[in-house]
Amino acid sequence: MRSGSQLQDIDDSRSGFIVVAALWILGALAALASIYSVYVANAATSLAVNDDALRAEAVVTAALELTAYQVTGAPPKDRPSRGRFAIRMNAANAAVEFCSEAARVDLNKASKDLLAGLFGALGASANDAEEYADRVIGWRSPPPADSQDPEESLYRAAGLNYGPRGAPFVHAAELALVVGLPPAMVERVMPYVTVYSGRPEINVRDAAPEIIAALPGITPGQLNAALGDRQSLTGQSSSAALGAAQTMVTTEGSKAMRVTVDMMFDSGRAVRAEAVILIDGRDEPYRVLAWRTDADMQSTVPTIGRGRP
Repeated sequence: MRSGSQLQDIDDSRSGFIVVAALWILGALAALASIYSVYVANAATSLAVNDDALRAEAVVTAALELTAYQVTGAPPKDRPSRGRFAIRMNAANAAVEFCSEAARVDLNKASKDLLAGLFGALGASANDAEEYADRVIGWRSPPPADSQDPEESLYRAAGLNYGPRGAPFVHAAELALVVGLPPAMVERVMPYVTVYSGRPEINVRDAAPEIIAALPGITPGQLNAALGDRQSLTGQSSSAALGAAQTMVTTEGSKAMRVTVDMMFDSGRAVRAEAVILIDGRDEPYRVLAWRTDADMQSTVPTIGRGRP
């Protein structure tokens, strides 16, 4: 038989074990509670971000609707090629700007001289600018049917596993794939090019000064004259102001509009979105050609329809 002291030791050891087990259980519960609190906080943050994204999409859709209304609400001869307005919606203030895509150089329609002028105006040497323009035209031009394509050979010689498209640019970002164009130059030129204008000329009223400076043969005096009071320019006055470059300019817009929406939510979050819409007078007020936000920075080309796909 065990003595009383032995029984007391057994009881003490059992009590100690129970205490240790209880402490382990309490520690595990505390860890689970901590993990759960982090999960709840992350979930709440994620839901808030998703909620802002949904609200931002609604704001942009409203901005596109209002842009289409402003453009189509005026008589054809008075339709604005650019404009700005502000809206308040979904706990956000939004500043909206729109401008015709004719203010940009169309990669699929521009002449070699205009392309080379743009590269030169953005810092390329005369020889490099000519080379870059040749490569852009080589990318968009169909290959010869009766001989080897020299453009294709340039891509193979550069070790690339693809060749030129041999068809129009689908997106301006394809410039990054054109052989021989430095990434820094591609980044510099992107704000001034488009694939949605459909015009070989640029709108002299709306184009950035860098684009007007890219017009072949333009002198500093002609540039200053063109930039002086652009909104008063007509086809005849722009011809007189720009001289030999007159064949590359127009005072007309295009059916495609680029809409930029800067949103500031009451929560303090800022979101920028940019879309290109086509207003062609068909059954739908507009068609979205491209849409991106600063959250995903991904452009999409949706099927024909109203609003975002």
